[in-house]
Amino acid sequence: MREWITQYAEAYPLITNIIIFVLIVVLVLIIRRFTLNRLYKRYKASENWYVTRKIARWMTNFILGLSFIYIFGNDLTGFTTAIGLAGAGVTYALREVIVSFAGWFAIMFGDFFKTGDRVLLGGSKGDVIDIGLLRTTLMEMGEWVDGDQYTGRIVRVANSYIFTSPVYNYSADFKFLWDELHIPLHFGSDILLAKTIVLNIAEDTIGTYNTEAELEWRNMKRRYRIENASLKPQVYIAFDDNFITLSLRYIVDIRERRGVKDRMFIAILEQLQQVEDKVELASETFEIIHEERQKRKERNEGL
Repeated sequence: MREWITQYAEAYPLITNIIIFVLIVVLVLIIRRFTLNRLYKRYKASENWYVTRKIARWMTNFILGLSFIYIFGNDLTGFTTAIGLAGAGVTYALREVIVSFAGWFAIMFGDFFKTGDRVLLGGSKGDVIDIGLLRTTLMEMGEWVDGDQYTGRIVRVANSYIFTSPVYNYSADFKFLWDELHIPLHFGSDILLAKTIVLNIAEDTIGTYNTEAELEWRNMKRRYRIENASLKPQVYIAFDDNFITLSLRYIVDIRERRGVKDRMFIAILEQLQQVEDKVELASETFEIIHEERQKRKERNEGL
C-alpha cells in the first residue's frame, strides 16, 4: 500500500499536492471549530468573543497560506516572470482594494475606531459591528429614524474612506455628548422660576453622569490639549418677536440621548402645569385665509 502511494505521488505530483492541501484545509477548519466551541462558553457574554473569532480566522488564513506556499512552492516557480510582468497592471486595477487594505491596517493600529464605537463614516452614521480587511460594517442609525436609534439596515463602507474624508467618532475617548432642548415661553412668564425648574429637572435626571463624565474629561485633558468645559447643566435665555426661549445644555450618554430627552420633557411639562399661572408655554400660530374669502370680507366691510 505504501509503495503504491509512493509510486502514485511520483507519477502525479500535482494531484498529490492538491489532495494533501485539501486534507490540511479540512483538518485546520475542524480544529478551529472545535477550539471555538470550547471557548464559546467562556467568552460568549463578553466583547472578547468577537476578538477571539477574528483571531481564529486570521490564524487559519495564515496557516493555510503558509501551507499553500510550502506545498506548491516548486510548482509556482514557473510563474515568477509572468507574475512580475503583470504586477504593475494588477496593482493599478486593484488600487482601491490595496488602499482599503491599507485603511484596515490604519484602523487596527491607528486608533481611529474599534468595534462597538459609534461613528459617522462615509456619510453613514451607526455602530461599528465589524472591521474587515476591505470594508467596515455599520448598524445604521438616523435617516428616517430620529434620536440616534437603529434603522435596521447594515451599511458597509470601504476602509479607504479614512484617507479622504473626516472620521467622526462619538465614543472614542469621551462617551458623552452635549445635547440641547428648547422651551418657548410667553412674554410675561416668570423666567427665573422657569429657569430654576428646568435646571432642577436636568440635575435630577442626569446628575448621575457627572462623576463619570468628569473622570473621562480629565483623561481627555491628559491626552489632548483641550480647555476646561462645564459638565453641569446650563440654561441660556434668548428672545425674538414671538416668544422667549429657554435653551438647556446638558451632557448625556451617547446611547441614552433620546430616552433622557423624553424623561426631561415629561418632567418639565408636569412641573410647568403646576405653575401655569406664572409660566405659560408659547407656540407660533398662523392663520391662512383663502383669496376668495378675503375678497368677500373686504366687500362686506365696504358695504
